[in-house]
Amino acid sequence: MLSTLGTGAAAAALLLGSALPTSSPRWGDDPPAGKIVIDVATVNGSGCRPGSAAVAVAPDNTAFTVTYSEYLAQAGGSSKPTDARKNCQIALNVHVPQGFTYAVARADYRGYASLAPGAKGLEQANYYFQGDPQTARATHTFSGPYGTDWQTSDQTDVDQLVYAPCGEERYFNINTELRVDGSQADPKATSYMAMDSTDGSINTLYHFAWKQCPATG
Repeated sequence: MLSTLGTGAAAAALLLGSALPTSSPRWGDDPPAGKIVIDVATVNGSGCRPGSAAVAVAPDNTAFTVTYSEYLAQAGGSSKPTDARKNCQIALNVHVPQGFTYAVARADYRGYASLAPGAKGLEQANYYFQGDPQTARATHTFSGPYGTDWQTSDQTDVDQLVYAPCGEERYFNINTELRVDGSQADPKATSYMAMDSTDGSINTLYHFAWKQCPATG
């Protein structure tokens, strides 16, 4: 789990966002009708300084979006060596209605890449609940010349979904990374890869799978 859990609490809960869809594909049981609140507990990484990430829940409780105000890796030109790799680790505290638990069935990532001929870009991510094993890290690569939007999706098979323990609140951890390799490209050409959207922010969509907890007592 994240080494900074429980320290440096970042932004408070943000509930609704205009960039969210009104409906999403559904896995498992019908979503609960009650309000879902997600707090950003900690934010760490070179791609997301504290205060630069926020969360919004879809109106129908089928998904939530992580929005970043800055997240870009670049190489070539006047770039520094440390610019070539950016990462972000976020711990979320997901408050769900009593009697329900959730898993994340699919994660959609979007952004823009400008890669010179010979340059390569990479996006990878994984997520896990506090105290549970991490999911396999999914990696997606891009090759220059490239100069357009990109989108990737990581989906978990239904029989392999990992649900949060019923009746417990555990941080949901999201780890992402962007890399750009310009070693085989013109060193004067700047190549970059960003997670962003048309409004200048990043919208990464995580799709919930819901399950009703067994009755107790």
